[in-house]
Amino acid sequence: MNVVETIAGFFAEIGLPFQFAELTGPTFLPGVAIQRGILTIDREKLLYPGDLLHEGGHLALLTPAERAAADGDIGPDGGMETGAIAWSYAAALHLGIPIEVVFHDDGYKGGAASIRENFAAGHYFGVPILQWMELTSAYPAMHRWLRS
Repeated sequence: MNVVETIAGFFAEIGLPFQFAELTGPTFLPGVAIQRGILTIDREKLLYPGDLLHEGGHLALLTPAERAAADGDIGPDGGMETGAIAWSYAAALHLGIPIEVVFHDDGYKGGAASIRENFAAGHYFGVPILQWMELTSAYPAMHRWLRS
């Protein structure tokens, strides 16, 4: 399985804007940037393909107007961060991507192992925001993937 291509196909299917392009400036994650509402992926610099699902989750939780205007690091809000984590877990399950790819040991400020353990045990967090946005009611199954 080519994880990057699988994720890109998923983004195309759900209507999440993305592009493959060279990134020349500094980015908040290697090989990933959000530019004017578009998730930009630099294949050469991308270190962790699972980061694409997490950043895609951040974009997915924004309203269409907020999504179109998003630029740079859009993850400092704790509630939206937990929602993006829950979204990326549901997406990984949906795509058959191992959770270790999304919650890799070099991410999540050293908390990836804890996230993996909790989600694998069914101890989810971030789900109420997905429910409030009417994306799910029986998590980790999703009604839809983008906030309207």
